[in-house]
Amino acid sequence: MQTAYDEMYASDGDVRENYRGYAEWLRASSPEVIARKRSEAEVAFHRVGITFAVYGEDTGQERLIPFDIVPRIIPAHEWQRMADGLRQRVRALNAFLHDIYHDQEILKAGRIPAEQILKNSQFRHEMVGIAVPEQIYAHIAGIDLVRADNGQQGADYYVLEDNLRTPSGVSYMLEGRKMMMRLFPELFARQAVAPVDHYPDLLLNNLRSVAPRGVDNPTVVVLTPGQYNSAYFEHAFLAQQMGIELVDGNDMFVRSDTVFMRTTQGSRRVDVIYRRIDDDFLDPRAFNKDSLLGVPGLFSAYRAGNVTLANAVGTGIADDKAIYVHVPEMIRFYCGEEPILSNVPTWELSKAEDLAYVLEHLPELVVKEVHGSGGYGMLVGPTATKAAISAFRDKIIAAPSGYIAQPTLALSTCPTYVESGVAPRHIDLRPYVLSGREITMVPGGLTRVALKEGSLVVNSSQGGGTKDTWVLED
Repeated sequence: MQTAYDEMYASDGDVRENYRGYAEWLRASSPEVIARKRSEAEVAFHRVGITFAVYGEDTGQERLIPFDIVPRIIPAHEWQRMADGLRQRVRALNAFLHDIYHDQEILKAGRIPAEQILKNSQFRHEMVGIAVPEQIYAHIAGIDLVRADNGQQGADYYVLEDNLRTPSGVSYMLEGRKMMMRLFPELFARQAVAPVDHYPDLLLNNLRSVAPRGVDNPTVVVLTPGQYNSAYFEHAFLAQQMGIELVDGNDMFVRSDTVFMRTTQGSRRVDVIYRRIDDDFLDPRAFNKDSLLGVPGLFSAYRAGNVTLANAVGTGIADDKAIYVHVPEMIRFYCGEEPILSNVPTWELSKAEDLAYVLEHLPELVVKEVHGSGGYGMLVGPTATKAAISAFRDKIIAAPSGYIAQPTLALSTCPTYVESGVAPRHIDLRPYVLSGREITMVPGGLTRVALKEGSLVVNSSQGGGTKDTWVLED
């Protein structure tokens, strides 16, 4: 595996230009001050209640997500290229979703094998032919980026995966920034850090822009599966920040293919639903008949064009890891451009040649389930035991099309406060891209950090934490 690119320090030990202001402050700050600030941050996060639940744990308790007070700092020119690449990628993904549920031109052209789409469990046949406002399916996209040394001119950003169903984590980005500004106002006075606190306004404007035709003053709600969901804090937080209602399935009903919300003043029409519920549970009449989380008749209202769902039903096909390998081709097909941001090189285990290579090199590779998320259902070869590799090999052989494999990238590192002091830890970045009449985003995103030494898994469910992400303005 390559040597990891250090975000703060160059190979000769010099501080990189974008970190110089922070490094000067750090040198002037005593360990006692830093320790006190860390404690203040932990107490504040407990008070606010920024927690998440881990499914399958016997305790059923919620955990506090660790927050690190060393920021990840990105210079303006790097962010500009990243933002251009993110807009290009999300534009192509939305075009792909519209195409496969309508004319299927990319399949007819043979640019993507039709069976990979039409036989995929994430392809929703119920969505074929349904028109959605502005032809937007992925209104909110979380695109995971990693940075790795390219061996020549520093390091490149790569897209690790696309999250288009119900991407989470933006509340941690917003609360992390609020925390840093409260704890270290002098740092923000020293340099111009691009703001992120307007994200709820951008999100609300984006949702309002895709209301059903003829609705001038749309009612927007956040639909949650309830307080036992791992991301419930975020659902409530975003509803409160946007000044809209947080509802569950019992709060709404459908009459004459129109969705209504129960209020103390009587029923009120709902025009846009920012849903944080998976497709299967949205409507027991259309999908999982045993679902108690959704709204009976919701899909009928959606099909009639009387309500907008964000994200649209069926977006999961575009963030399936088996489809990820085709996104560069989507960009060429729909945008007529070369991809600005590259994918991580990927082996498709449904191909005999790729499967043979991966089985021979399992200890060197990362292998993922195509439907997996949260760091589950994956093998990190270099850190896995022989027994774990052997067991995973059997799973792959039993169902090779259910997996992809990638080289074990040396994700970039950022200095991080851990038990032993300050030490480098691997990080990734999840910017949030909003699509409506325009494509917008706030500068930066959620930086996740693998707090375990040597770990490449940054997910909070696997022991990861978060950092504030600073994009420096010119």
